[in-house]
Amino acid sequence: MSAASPLVFEKAHILCYRTFDIAEEINLERARRAVSEDTRRLKLSRENSQYIQLPNPPVAYELGRRPLALGGGPVTVDATARLFDHGAASIILRVPVVPGTTLEELTLVADELYDSQALEDLALELVEGVRRTIAPAVQEPHLWDQSESYTVLFAESIRGQPSAEEVLQEADLARLLLGENGQTPLSRRESEAVTQVRFSYTVNDLVVIDWNSAFVYEPSGSGDIPDLLEIANAQLLEFRYYDEKLDEHIARIHEEVQAKRHEWTRLFRSPYRTLTRQTLTTLVDLNEFIERVDNSLKIIGDFYLAKVYEGAVKRMRISAWQGSVTRKQQLLAQTYGLLKGDVDIDRSHTLEAVIILLIVLEIFFAFFNVFAH
Repeated sequence: MSAASPLVFEKAHILCYRTFDIAEEINLERARRAVSEDTRRLKLSRENSQYIQLPNPPVAYELGRRPLALGGGPVTVDATARLFDHGAASIILRVPVVPGTTLEELTLVADELYDSQALEDLALELVEGVRRTIAPAVQEPHLWDQSESYTVLFAESIRGQPSAEEVLQEADLARLLLGENGQTPLSRRESEAVTQVRFSYTVNDLVVIDWNSAFVYEPSGSGDIPDLLEIANAQLLEFRYYDEKLDEHIARIHEEVQAKRHEWTRLFRSPYRTLTRQTLTTLVDLNEFIERVDNSLKIIGDFYLAKVYEGAVKRMRISAWQGSVTRKQQLLAQTYGLLKGDVDIDRSHTLEAVIILLIVLEIFFAFFNVFAH
């Protein structure tokens, strides 16, 4: 390859993921039975993929072919839904790439897909249908007003069969991943930052992971890497969701404490008993959530797919969100301890008052008996 012969994609497609939080938990077996279409559990197929374990593999089923309006005209996309036990549902729209598409043309399409309102609307319509279909299988159903998006540009065959090194040298993958189609070149530092997380298992395959998109060159056609990126994206969504829920709960605790601290009834009974129970329930739910998300994928070896997954976790900044949730969990646990202490003191005061009342009654009856005689 050379600069005079631009990158031309002979067989490729674009995977557009929109992931939603639709429940506190999804019973995947019940969901599988609720879906009339054929379902499949996620299973990695690459050699040595046993180094990555999926204790409760997500369930996927086809949603059929749907029209998607794009600037160059409507295209027909294949839609798939994937369900995770921790409450996430991913809508996958497979957009075909016309054979003979150049890198510049693909960049234009990618730029439109990254911010396509038509795609957002279609994904939302599809996830609403998924929610209705699997309603018997969900616990505490809802639809969070935020979602996670991710795009994988998947190339199976490139004209001339270039090596991974040739693709990196000749193709401006940073512009592709950013959807940057302007005439002004990106700075060298920006290009390096966008493409710094990259991996190759053989000389002929390549994956470049950015925070919101990835380029995968996989002549074998294996979909394992997009599947791993989808799992990481679903984990990111869940940590963002619970981070917001923790913010709301902590703010509600502060408001209720401020509102009740001067109530006259606290002389006789702690006003924080209900709040303490609610806080304990939140902590229990949070512990279960973290366990489900952490167990959604386990790495037991240092194989290629494990490295790709860890690179995605780093690039998507999942650890930062997980750390934020952990810190707020610790803060909530400390707050629960303080509230419980107030309730325990209240109970001890009540017990002391009862004991004093019993003593008074005993003295009263003793005097009554004396005067009666």
